[in-house]
Amino acid sequence: MSALSDFSSNGIPRQGIHRILVCRPNHRLGNMLLMTPLIAELERLYKGAEIDIVAEGPLAGDVFATFFSVRNVYCLPRRGFKHPGSFLALVARIRKNRYDLVIDPCVGSGFSRTLARIFRGRYKLGFGDAEKPSRGLTHVVPATQAPRHMAQRPVALVRECDVSAPDKGAGFPPMDIRLTEEERASGKAVIRELLKDTPSTRTGLTIGIFADATGNKCYATAWWNDFLTTLQVLSPHCRFVEIVPMHGRSMLDARWPSYYSSHIRRMAAVMSAVDLVISADCGVMHLAAASQVPTLGMFCVTDEQVYGPYGTRSGSLLTRELSAEDAARSAVKAFPDLFDTPPKEPAVVRMVRQP
Repeated sequence: MSALSDFSSNGIPRQGIHRILVCRPNHRLGNMLLMTPLIAELERLYKGAEIDIVAEGPLAGDVFATFFSVRNVYCLPRRGFKHPGSFLALVARIRKNRYDLVIDPCVGSGFSRTLARIFRGRYKLGFGDAEKPSRGLTHVVPATQAPRHMAQRPVALVRECDVSAPDKGAGFPPMDIRLTEEERASGKAVIRELLKDTPSTRTGLTIGIFADATGNKCYATAWWNDFLTTLQVLSPHCRFVEIVPMHGRSMLDARWPSYYSSHIRRMAAVMSAVDLVISADCGVMHLAAASQVPTLGMFCVTDEQVYGPYGTRSGSLLTRELSAEDAARSAVKAFPDLFDTPPKEPAVVRMVRQP
């Protein structure tokens, strides 16, 4: 079946789906984390099934390390055309498997769609366009039905083709990297050690700051310094911990206690131990939300309704027309229970909640 008008009447059964392949060949941390709600939904719909994931680069293995349902994370080499031997060998290895369900969770990714066509599966599912027939798929959902937020799109995709789903209006799963209790305990120990020489009070909160991002999504060090100085004036007892970027250099003039790790799960564990993470728009922002900590993402370029931090207590702050001082005031108003300051006027923050 390939007609867009037919997909809802001939859905994919829940029974008999034991082996699932998700094709998301991308190396970016944020895009991998945005797939975690899909894996949670597949676990709910196809209980007992085994899931393989096709990604790109090494990060996906760490993201899904504690997902019991995930058997293989196939990491294609980045820029595979520069490494044709290893790329083709891994593709051939995956093609030896036969899956009950192959999923292309993307809207408009030619690479993802090509892989979904290549790999063997009884059912093949993806988004499509009514004006461009989607060859090679058995079930196609109109792209116009995809929700705006990237974390919700793949979940909506599999729900649309679930033949026995009376609960399509159910809430969407959150992003979750599924930290273990041991990882969380280790993160708390790191934060205690970092702040042991910092004056503390019972009411003080600890805020993790990640100040790096790519291109024009990155704010200047002077902007961040003004932002944090204002936060201290508004909430004198708050304490800051800088999460240092992958390049290993402080973005905040080394003014605050800092934590660095090249391992994303350790970074997530440490962020899970603070009260709030404030981050520029980047993959680490999504990592904070996936560690289940309240997260505020700072947006000045991309669409926050598509890429905003996705969690029950997460929000996006639009800073295009705000000074650093005004942005700090909006941050305090967005989390009055954390800052113990009731808002006197609505904050200019878009909170992201699971419907």
